[in-house]
Amino acid sequence: MTMPTLAVEVEDLVKTFGTFVAVDHIHFQVAKGEIFGFLGPNGAGKSTTIRMLCGLLMPTSGKGRVAGIDIVEEPEKIKQVIGYMSQKFSLYEDLTVMENLHFFGGIYGLSGSLQREREGQVLEMAGLKELRDRITRTLAVGWKQRLALGCAILHHPSILFLDEPTSGVDPISRRNFWSLIQQMAERGVTTFVTTHYMDEAEYCDRLALIYQGKIIALGTPTDLKLKTLTRGVMEVECDPLIPALDLLKKEPWILESAVFGNGLHVIGKEGVDSEQAIEALFQTHGIVLKRIEWIRPSLEDVFVSLIGREEER
Repeated sequence: MTMPTLAVEVEDLVKTFGTFVAVDHIHFQVAKGEIFGFLGPNGAGKSTTIRMLCGLLMPTSGKGRVAGIDIVEEPEKIKQVIGYMSQKFSLYEDLTVMENLHFFGGIYGLSGSLQREREGQVLEMAGLKELRDRITRTLAVGWKQRLALGCAILHHPSILFLDEPTSGVDPISRRNFWSLIQQMAERGVTTFVTTHYMDEAEYCDRLALIYQGKIIALGTPTDLKLKTLTRGVMEVECDPLIPALDLLKKEPWILESAVFGNGLHVIGKEGVDSEQAIEALFQTHGIVLKRIEWIRPSLEDVFVSLIGREEER
């Protein structure tokens, strides 16, 4: 089958469970070879969407195509051309690393010299050669994650779906995992990944921010930061922190204020000298202002701001 230019096409996709709308009329496209991130809090509709695209869940309405295959008309065909890694690694804990690879290779119809070649490739890519005879349940979570990814790509899928693949994994293992994803993208594999980690979202070519089943923003990480918060963000260091936050939240000229690390990130309305207003407010209420500085917004700033706007509607 010839891969279309678009790896994934979604139009007006809806999924309801009774009266609950899990996915609410979403639209987007993913280009071949793109790392596409689906970013949102738990319960936003990320996993439901990915399961529809993988042919595991039938949409209530709307359209979708994966590798040119209709998700409503031919869901079983989709499973032949994709790799899928769920939140909970679908590994057999009592089997060794090699036995898991051999089992999943058989599921994908591999055999003989081709299967041995693919298993060798996965062991090399994932750094699992020295662990090939280890029982899977004895592996650290980061190694299980690599094995699960390896099992998902044995059949060389053109599109890889990863649903919260690094949940519960330590930061170093997460970084190593993303290095593997980027290597595959360089070879033309399309990767569709759901996450709620903001640092991971930075690795994506484009992001869709989803909240309460709706896509509330779509673009590159840079575009989202520049276009959503055009004025930038004030980073404020003060003492005491929480009383200062409570004060700011009551002010009508403050759009957003939240704790970030040991300080606050604050967004003021247009036409207000926010720095001077904060200085005056803190002085009046005995808050010690240590530092105030304009910074480039992070994706977390963007996401907090966009969710705030949605909740005000």
